[in-house]
Amino acid sequence: MTPIAPHITAFFQQRLPVERRASSHTSDSYAYAFKLLLTYASERLKVPPSQLPLEQIDAPLVVSFLNHLETARSNGPSSRNVRLAAIKSFMHFLEFREPSALEQIRRILAIPPKKADTRLVKHLTVEEMQAILNAPDPTDRDGLRDRAMLHLCFAGGLRVSELVGVRLADVTLQPQASIVVQGKGRRERCLPLWKITAAALRAWLAVRGTGLAPELFLNARGHPLTRSGFEYILDKYVQTAVKACPSLSTKRVSPHVLRHTCALTVLQATKDLRKVSLWLGHAHMQTTEMYTRADPSVKLEALEAMVAPKLRSGRFKATDKLIASLTSRSVMRSTDPSK
Repeated sequence: MTPIAPHITAFFQQRLPVERRASSHTSDSYAYAFKLLLTYASERLKVPPSQLPLEQIDAPLVVSFLNHLETARSNGPSSRNVRLAAIKSFMHFLEFREPSALEQIRRILAIPPKKADTRLVKHLTVEEMQAILNAPDPTDRDGLRDRAMLHLCFAGGLRVSELVGVRLADVTLQPQASIVVQGKGRRERCLPLWKITAAALRAWLAVRGTGLAPELFLNARGHPLTRSGFEYILDKYVQTAVKACPSLSTKRVSPHVLRHTCALTVLQATKDLRKVSLWLGHAHMQTTEMYTRADPSVKLEALEAMVAPKLRSGRFKATDKLIASLTSRSVMRSTDPSK
């Protein structure tokens, strides 16, 4: 039996940071996936996680684990596919380290991802977004920080990891206000800032002081703000904004909803999907196309540009006895209340 623990250690210490140059967010996501997998395998096989053999992490166990995520943890297809992607990345790593397990590895790599529903992106109206931006109190330090964060997250269309990762050195306020964003996949992008966003940042920088870290946004202890910290702050101000905009009470507002709201704002202003893709830092235009499904103005323009064809009214006439019998049968079934 081949212990799997040394391979997992090498995967996280050598493969991801050195060979793949994966970001810390990717490593954290993969680590959580393996924490779930090894815990599940340990409980099922009655073996401590550190003593699990590679041979027992086979395709049937992985499939059972993925089903467990959906049934016991109520994960959707997208979350399931993220965990599967982490497992497959590890299996590719094992291909040249354990050639004897190649058949087992190939069976795991052959597990298909699950088809996920394609839904409209969730976003906020102009009134809802403005109510959230107005929620922080601009008369105290935390309020100035939170207002600057909310404005920057929305105006820049930033992922929460990008927002908390912005450093002081990434901000330029003169002559043209802009920020440099360290995006997903180590892709940098430079974004100009709206005047109101730049004003919010100036107000925060005036009271920020010298913190213990180079990041732009700090917590009360002077340390970099975390993802969960910003999510808590956003939820707090959403609850405050409900008083001014009751429609927010029916919506689940996350940092990514602010990103979607920014994308639709840029799309409606420019009518250019390529500019939206550049603003959000997407690697592929296919990712940005989901916003065209959520923006009704795009469909209205297409509708106004088209001339509807004229249709001649009439009734279908069956010319064959078999077709006529099938037609009459379908009519009978539709009128039968027991069917």
